[in-house]
Amino acid sequence: MDSLINKFFNIFIYLLFLTFFLQFPTVSPDSILTWNGISISKTKGFDEEIGELNILVSKDGTGHSLTVQGAIDLVPNSNSKRVKIFISPGFYREKILVPNNKPYISLIGQKNFVPTVLSWNDRASTRKKSSDNPMGTYNSASVIVESDYFHASYITFENTSPEAPVGVEGLQAVALRVSGNNTVFVDCWILGWQDTLFDHIGNHLFYRCYIRGSIDFIFGSAKSLYEECIMESSARTFGAIAAHQRDDPYEDSGFTFSNCNISGTGKVYLGRAWGNFSRIIYAFCHMDDIIVPKGWSNWDDRERQPYIFFAEYNCTGFGADQSRRVPWIKNLTYNQVKPFLGKSSQIDDQNKNTTHKSKDTKKDIPKGTSNILVNKLRSIIYIWTAVFYIFFIF
Repeated sequence: MDSLINKFFNIFIYLLFLTFFLQFPTVSPDSILTWNGISISKTKGFDEEIGELNILVSKDGTGHSLTVQGAIDLVPNSNSKRVKIFISPGFYREKILVPNNKPYISLIGQKNFVPTVLSWNDRASTRKKSSDNPMGTYNSASVIVESDYFHASYITFENTSPEAPVGVEGLQAVALRVSGNNTVFVDCWILGWQDTLFDHIGNHLFYRCYIRGSIDFIFGSAKSLYEECIMESSARTFGAIAAHQRDDPYEDSGFTFSNCNISGTGKVYLGRAWGNFSRIIYAFCHMDDIIVPKGWSNWDDRERQPYIFFAEYNCTGFGADQSRRVPWIKNLTYNQVKPFLGKSSQIDDQNKNTTHKSKDTKKDIPKGTSNILVNKLRSIIYIWTAVFYIFFIF
């Protein structure tokens, strides 16, 4: 009996070791924080060996800046090297601008149970400080990214302005506006109501992101790939996921949703034609029963229908039933949809020192960002290894 108790005690100790030493980032006396093996020294911000500038944001005063905007302001204008701004977990109530003269910036949160939240509450009707005029949807964003080669991971972007009732003007409230080129968002949360994500212009990649809103909560004129993202509708009655603006048939832009999951409340359109040549594609997505049966909206303009490029390919779920879809959607073959699915078509390969370095779509994401399923499988392997080790080796 004592031998059996000892074996179970050994299993418990072994599992504790695996949980706390193999699963989570480590903190050492010589470093403030460590993310995926990247440390920030207490005494040095610029790493001369690799030519990188590392900046730590911490609300307790132990970093280089108390605020995210303060850290961005520390980046030299027209910098040509990757700048990694590590943001300690917490709630940062500030309006943030990454200007176009500060490229190659990364905002990196910590992958743990405490989120890093960047939050503000402007909306289109909010008055500008410099005048009495409304700021408009364009300037309402909590975080504005105008620089090229921007990257963010493990960050929550949020606009806490109250819910906008359907049809009410001036309540658009953007959480994130992306106006730079060659930007990458990995494992980020983007939260709002109407017009949550202004995917303005440029080539963008959103990988494993969670995006929540009610009306046109992904909108803009960019060329963007959303891969393995979750789009959650918070609509009370009716809403729309995406609204793409494209007014020139030769304009290389459009939204592609690949291997995404669509869920939430209300009844929503997959997309609305904000421009005469709007282009939105859903491929290999799972859709819950929240999609309006006809699926798509021409923005009350029948003349746009011959030129709109809306398509669904090999999607699943109750919301993917196409039997009552509008007759003007495109029916694509795999070869026709394939060019819209590659990351290399969205992000310039010259995006140096960031997550996208290969045209192989399974090698573009940095190590240490494995999804929940992989982590669960790893835990199971650890457990069975422990059981085998204790019972057959001891």
